[in-house]
Amino acid sequence: MDSVLAAPAPTVNDTAALRRLYLVRFAFAAVWAALLFTSAHSLNALSATLLVIYPLFDMACAVVDLRSARANRGPARGLQANIALSTLAVAGLAVAATSGIPAVLRVWGAWAVTAGLVQLLVGVLRRGTAGQWPMIASGAISTFAGVSFAAQAGQDHSSLGALAGYALLGGIFFLVSALRLGRAAAPTGHTS
Repeated sequence: MDSVLAAPAPTVNDTAALRRLYLVRFAFAAVWAALLFTSAHSLNALSATLLVIYPLFDMACAVVDLRSARANRGPARGLQANIALSTLAVAGLAVAATSGIPAVLRVWGAWAVTAGLVQLLVGVLRRGTAGQWPMIASGAISTFAGVSFAAQAGQDHSSLGALAGYALLGGIFFLVSALRLGRAAAPTGHTS
């Protein structure tokens, strides 16, 4: 096995922290998506604020994840890249929100592609940890979704609705990963 791609075995505390983080990410994504969906056809103060909050929250989660992944350099580098990408997305979306929905879709699309590739890489590096296959799939889907958002930007009646769906789907992947992490951390050896 290639030592660059081999990750040290996670501890029970690492798994529990990752599971909690994934559950929080699911809850946030569900609420965020519901709020954005209510204003998806226009770019107003609520939707503009939500657009900036999402990558800001993603950045904060990556910081929390990075602190718990300190000993594991492979995922740590990916998480650092995610922090940088989310920071750029916050700035880009703040500017794009002043230009209209097509500009927002282009910036969000670029962020989704790059962050999706990073999430895919981090999932691969953590593949020895339970619950990472949904993260790998989510990273791949995010990459393709980003391309689709950029394509939607050129349509006459573009909407932010696809971003709400994207966030909700991503949240569901975090929920599935959290459930799998919980199952992996459950004590074994009980017979029924």
